[in-house]
Amino acid sequence: MPEAAHTVRINRHPAEVFAYFADGENDPQWRTSVKEISRNGPIGPGATYHQRIAGPGGRAIPSDYRVTAYEPDTHLAFEVTAGPVRPAGDYRFTPVEDGTEVTLKLTANLSGLKKFLMTKPVQQSMNSEVAALDRAKQILES
Repeated sequence: MPEAAHTVRINRHPAEVFAYFADGENDPQWRTSVKEISRNGPIGPGATYHQRIAGPGGRAIPSDYRVTAYEPDTHLAFEVTAGPVRPAGDYRFTPVEDGTEVTLKLTANLSGLKKFLMTKPVQQSMNSEVAALDRAKQILES
């Protein structure tokens, strides 16, 4: 099962950091894989997003998701509901002396032929996604 995690410290108050990540429409600013995204309804628990991300050969593939946990300033989680791979993501926000520590964990359950054919590319994609937290840090601190 592919898994990836990354943690960054952002020199901003937890409420600001949480608000930035809670609005998925900010994702194209820091996640280069996002080609288009739009939210259906208000930000919060149960919010859904229509998303297309860069896939093989540069073509856009569906990767819609739903917010599954929304605890202001501390926890945000989601699950992908469309597309060939449907990972789950979990953000944790922890106050620290100089701002906020953000951890993003991604997991994807692959089985059958997908497990055989897609484990390596999915792992590489997930590693890239969590590493993008470094870009979000730059944006939020600038």
